[in-house]
Amino acid sequence: MVGGRANSAYPVTSWSVVNALGTNTEQVMRGLRSGEPALSAPPPETGFPAMCGAVSSDLPPLRDDLAALDSRNNRFVACALDELAEPLAKVREQWGAGRVGICVGSSTAAMDEIERAHALHVRTGSIPLGFDVLAQGSAEGLVRVLRALSGLEGPASVVSNACSSSGKAFASAKRWLDAGVVDAVLVGGVDSLCQITLRGFRSLGLLAEEPSRPFSSERCGINIGEGAAFALLERTGEGPLLLGTGESADAHHMTTPDPEGRGACAAMRAALDEAGVSPDDVDYVNAHGTGTRFNDAMEATAIRKVLGGADPIVVSTKGYVGHTLGAAGAMEAVFVMEALRGGWTPASAGADPVDPELGIQIPSTPCEVDLRVALSNSFAFGGSNVSLVFGAGG
Repeated sequence: MVGGRANSAYPVTSWSVVNALGTNTEQVMRGLRSGEPALSAPPPETGFPAMCGAVSSDLPPLRDDLAALDSRNNRFVACALDELAEPLAKVREQWGAGRVGICVGSSTAAMDEIERAHALHVRTGSIPLGFDVLAQGSAEGLVRVLRALSGLEGPASVVSNACSSSGKAFASAKRWLDAGVVDAVLVGGVDSLCQITLRGFRSLGLLAEEPSRPFSSERCGINIGEGAAFALLERTGEGPLLLGTGESADAHHMTTPDPEGRGACAAMRAALDEAGVSPDDVDYVNAHGTGTRFNDAMEATAIRKVLGGADPIVVSTKGYVGHTLGAAGAMEAVFVMEALRGGWTPASAGADPVDPELGIQIPSTPCEVDLRVALSNSFAFGGSNVSLVFGAGG
């Protein structure tokens, strides 16, 4: 294997995040530590009650040479990558731009741009001047923006697999490093609010009209959020370690999780096996925790089966920013790395009173605790599951 190290741990040397809590990592983490959710009313065209994790609307447009690719989704990308400008320059210098890949997850990308163009066409018979579905509303345009703003020239991929998308991007990035294809990867996820998602979840009876309360006995459903998160995964360097990844596809049902959690268990066990750590080593689980009755019950069952003896702290952060869909895996990976670096976990927002039938340790206040190993779960429609294991590093 040329330049590769199978089943190795790789440091995450830098990261950034943009979501409803703030437009830079410092703001977001300050909001997470405060324990105060950042949920608000949905876009005005929604037409029904809901709560969303919407990002500030004050983000600047893309620079002039990228104006044809401008969209709300790509503005999230630009905002998050601006924070990583110095680390990106360092990886280009150290490894060479051609040896640094891009692997990101996105569920709907800039679908909101397509919706606006369609709405105008219905009203007037015309589409917006300059609208290009590939440039503004697709993963193709996303890759063009990522390449232009990062200066990276290695392989590029967009994983679109619903809510597991950017968790799977981490798994793909690790395989690229194991195979020696690259020496570093810009890995992450991005998604923006759109009506197809809001109306789709509402049609399934899963969308909550009030703030989501994952793991609570009074949980009421899901809130949709938006944002972006990116991280630099390198062959060598300083930072928390991506120790292992695990993926499964149980195909139990298109939208309903397997109540026994067999696919979730398989993903967690595979991640622990690749990481070379035992279930007893896991201190903290960032749960998928959507706030729906069936998903939370399934995940709790799976955690008990795989990690029951360890009784780790289990937190859902979706009560703060909503479920950011394709961006969720990367966004929550950033939350986990901040927790490992800082020795704390956030409260599981809205969980009080915790459902006693779940049988897992859900904190209603932030915890100051020595963390060495953490696991982060992302589960998607169709039974697509991914788990990531991170270590605190040296």
